[in-house]
Amino acid sequence: MKKNPIGRTNVMVTSLGFGGAPIGNLYRATSDDDADEAVRVAWDDGVRYFDTAPHYGLGLSERRLGRALAAKVRGEFVLSTKVGRLLTPNPHPVGSDLETGAFDVPDDLTRTLDYSPDGVKKSIEESLRRLGTDYVDIVYVHDPDDHVDQAIRETFPALVKLRDEGLVRAIGAGMNYWQPLLKFVQTSDIDVVMLAGRWTLLDRTGAPLLQACEERGVAVVSAAPFNSGILSRAKPQSDAHFDYQGVSAELFVRAQALAATCDSFGVELPAAAINFPLREKSVVSVVAGFRSAAQIRDGVRWMTDAIPEGLWKALERH
Repeated sequence: MKKNPIGRTNVMVTSLGFGGAPIGNLYRATSDDDADEAVRVAWDDGVRYFDTAPHYGLGLSERRLGRALAAKVRGEFVLSTKVGRLLTPNPHPVGSDLETGAFDVPDDLTRTLDYSPDGVKKSIEESLRRLGTDYVDIVYVHDPDDHVDQAIRETFPALVKLRDEGLVRAIGAGMNYWQPLLKFVQTSDIDVVMLAGRWTLLDRTGAPLLQACEERGVAVVSAAPFNSGILSRAKPQSDAHFDYQGVSAELFVRAQALAATCDSFGVELPAAAINFPLREKSVVSVVAGFRSAAQIRDGVRWMTDAIPEGLWKALERH
């Protein structure tokens, strides 16, 4: 599978990345065996970039990835995780994290927002233990929606120091909104941004960010190419999710139109969706969440499908 560099670093990521939220039991439980098999099949099919976060299943995703990759040569794959949410004891557990965090795991821990330098250091130390490794390739500041100024003033300088010390190899931020990411690119010494859901067939609002990243040599990892579900099937389902919520009637009609256009060229909608972000020079990898071996096999197949240039031109009109 093709590899691309993260900005000006020597970190190389595969064009398809394994998103670890589903194996953290996003929405519903996944067994250890199914999670292990999903990672194994991803590896066998050439995926060498694996993304996770403490947030995903209150550490479950990190533990599962660490276990599944433990026997692999560390220098042969790229791991990314995130800072900004420390896992702390939950003083008022109710038995499940589903209602609060959307993960089907016990809520004996809770997420405490902490973007301070001390919080960054502690978060990475705890992630390293869960992942079973002594360094992380990429660290993203996770969803600093209401902490943009603090991220610029405190979080990124702390990450720069850790990058200089070799504990991490590349730094950046991951968010669902492109505007704060643009500010980070313009003001901070970062290598990469992870943009979730804002550069897809259904939502292309992230274009200004991609342009700025290309001009400044900052890599873009495009996450959530299926917008959390609506673009993941050849025929969109009305009960699917768009950005973790129900699909509006307007979006469903647009998704159906995209699917019909793809079908007229003999291409499945998810194949076009997963390849679309990589048409921009600044995008180095597409990270999608995978729960099972079957899903990752589909993802690799879609990524390697030949997409006619005529389809891209037709999709530009949607």
